[in-house]
Amino acid sequence: MAGTGLFEEIKEEDVFKYYADGEWKKSSSGKSVNILNPATRQIQYKVQACTQEEVNKIFESAKAAQKLWAKVPLWKRAEALHKAAALLKEHKAPIAEALVKEVAKPAKDAVSEVVRSGDLISYTAEEGVRILSEGKFLVSDSFPGNERNKLCLSSKIPLGVVLAIPPFNYPVNLAVSKIAPALIAGNSVVLKPPTQGAVAGLHMIHCFHLAGFPKGLLSCVTGKGSEIGDFLTMHPGVNCISFTGGDTGIAISKKAGMVPLQMELGGKDACIVLEDADLDLAAANIVKGGFSYSGQRCTAVKVVLAMESIADELVRKVNAKIAKLTVGSPEDDCDITAVVSESSANFIEGLVKDAKEKGATFCQEYRREGNLIWPLLIDHVRPDIRLAWEEPFGPVLPVIRISTVEEGIHHCNANNFALQGCVFTRDINKAILISDAMETGTVQINSAPARGPDHFPFQGLRDSGIGSQGITNSINMMTKVKSTVINLPSPSYTMG
Repeated sequence: MAGTGLFEEIKEEDVFKYYADGEWKKSSSGKSVNILNPATRQIQYKVQACTQEEVNKIFESAKAAQKLWAKVPLWKRAEALHKAAALLKEHKAPIAEALVKEVAKPAKDAVSEVVRSGDLISYTAEEGVRILSEGKFLVSDSFPGNERNKLCLSSKIPLGVVLAIPPFNYPVNLAVSKIAPALIAGNSVVLKPPTQGAVAGLHMIHCFHLAGFPKGLLSCVTGKGSEIGDFLTMHPGVNCISFTGGDTGIAISKKAGMVPLQMELGGKDACIVLEDADLDLAAANIVKGGFSYSGQRCTAVKVVLAMESIADELVRKVNAKIAKLTVGSPEDDCDITAVVSESSANFIEGLVKDAKEKGATFCQEYRREGNLIWPLLIDHVRPDIRLAWEEPFGPVLPVIRISTVEEGIHHCNANNFALQGCVFTRDINKAILISDAMETGTVQINSAPARGPDHFPFQGLRDSGIGSQGITNSINMMTKVKSTVINLPSPSYTMG
């Protein structure tokens, strides 16, 4: 069970502790934050409500620990990360259990997230050794007017303290995708987990604790965003912010000043289906892409743009697959489980009502019980319907019928979000041309949008983000270039 056995020290009575200076601590606030089970709407866990003073102390420790960690040999940093990865996989059961209860993630998907996270850490250790062991050597006579009397040695050094803020939907995987690159690069990390997903995050942090990382190098602060959110993101001790989430990221970017940012925000991932597409393949990917984890993924298919000539058949095939989806408890590995909160469910319902009022075609009856919303395909969606543009983050998928490919590309490019998109066609030339025309971070050809494999570049344009993720890009982003220039005697002054 979560919080028992090996993980007993991270909890006291019914409240999970926060992690600082290599220890599990209770907040001096004497307050806690409730975490509701999305499926039952009952209190499942409680975590510490940390104070601003405790945050200050965490940053002091993080700064001091980072200075020492940067001097640790690269191979030793990698060794520690490999140990943390092994511990994470070894103790996947209690972490997965927390994911099931906190964010209603189906049990098998919860285990997969933890295992994938261990793999990510190990790969990061290997990639970090490769990238960071290389420098650059420049000579000066390559630039006009210069002799070869200057030598430049260029290398990558850490930024300092990285503030990592992952989202509720992948609170373990998207935490380690920030933590591991930061640590291998020689940074320290302050993790602010999402409230829903905090307990899974604390269990994950305990695996790093057991791996023996130095005190103060990795901290985990829990609490109300209203009390410590801005205080964290605007803290003078922050040297880099890596954030994954929604609109909050835009607010953070406006307040962050000169701090380097890595941000992955929302998406309205468009799926363009051409006349010559394999419709069985397209339908399978639309259902997988649109309804996996109840559509609560930034890379979920969020709008289908189907050519009019094949739209009827495509919708029929998609509906047949939707009918086979199981709906219910995450413990029972159902395909569709409760969305994360009542406010999220209410937002989704608002989008559905707007579509109903404006005459869209409902392929299934809208059904909701608490936070559980049954999968729904909505056809004949027009541009004046909110679902055409807004991200539901739930199991509701709109279909827009298009008469030309250009119409589909225009709709994709007119959205504020530009994370991923996909195109289904048997013509590779068309696929490449459409991919070039789609203004989005990634285009998948004949597959649903997805984040990963975790070493692939992952980025969004416009309101979908800043910078690029993926293991290699994250390591590079969490370092800065340091140059040392050696000035040799001028040739005219040399002996002989």
